[in-house]
Amino acid sequence: MIFFSFYFVSYLVGIAHCSAVHHQLSLDFYSKSCPQLDQLVSSVTSRRFRDFPVSGPATIRLFFHDCFVEVPSNNGGGGGVVVERDVGDNKSLAPEGFEAVDEVKALVETKCPAVVSCADILAIAARDFVHLAGGPYYQVKKGRRDSKVSLASKVKLNLPRANSTIDELLRLFTSKGLSLADLVALSGAHTIGFSHCDQFLGRLYNYKGTKKPDPFIDPRLLKALQMSCPHFGGNTDIVAPFDVQTPFLFDHMYYGNLEANMGLLASDQALFLDNRTRPLVQAFGKDKAKFFEAFSLGMEKMGAIRIKRGKKGEVRRVCSKHNKSG
Repeated sequence: MIFFSFYFVSYLVGIAHCSAVHHQLSLDFYSKSCPQLDQLVSSVTSRRFRDFPVSGPATIRLFFHDCFVEVPSNNGGGGGVVVERDVGDNKSLAPEGFEAVDEVKALVETKCPAVVSCADILAIAARDFVHLAGGPYYQVKKGRRDSKVSLASKVKLNLPRANSTIDELLRLFTSKGLSLADLVALSGAHTIGFSHCDQFLGRLYNYKGTKKPDPFIDPRLLKALQMSCPHFGGNTDIVAPFDVQTPFLFDHMYYGNLEANMGLLASDQALFLDNRTRPLVQAFGKDKAKFFEAFSLGMEKMGAIRIKRGKKGEVRRVCSKHNKSG
């Protein structure tokens, strides 16, 4: 969450409107209108993964934001209404995610103009980056349309925070039609990517107002993070990896880190501390194949949340703009 601070987190939020109302998608949606779609996306994602590795976690996080809120566009509010991309949670989204989707969209438009939605492109690109980093390859069902609306008011209540409790996370995921297993599996997207210091600074110096560090941080990790993230000043642009063991490899080390009290965010470590989620953390930490299977299923379910079909959506010509203002 991808999510993700690099928490799963909208120029694109507002793309798909990914609630718990599910609609039918299909693997062969573009089989006649754009049969080479997956290859077109892959030609861009493989090159960007090589040249701009941060494109991977940035795009996966963008997909999470798209499904939980709506992919943020630069416009669509109208009348001075703040749109999703202008909200603080979305301003921290790495530009490489937007750039990757824009680049794919531009290429697809040359081959299949006005056919493929930005929402579908984002879903495919996120899958590609997961696989390129060593994660599972799963089939992506298609048929989403892009949202016509992008409002900042939708963001805050629809995204997890870096210090969310398990109760808060479960309420949010349940409201989207996702299960406890989906929560734990999709959190595994934090096996790659980085988070800004301001998302976990409280754990280092003033945990829950105690003026002491979080006792559930490995002492060696705590020392390293304090050296990177001073208590005052200089925290805005500094980042730390979610997975200090294999930060660029999509594996199951994230869960082993949680068992060793080496989770970066409070919401990460909470998955091991809570009796409801600990068994799954332990199971995924022992069995990479089990994690990959659960993650793939979670991505499919997340990608089917509140999708737009027919006249309720559109196929954007440019992913960062609604057609009406293009």
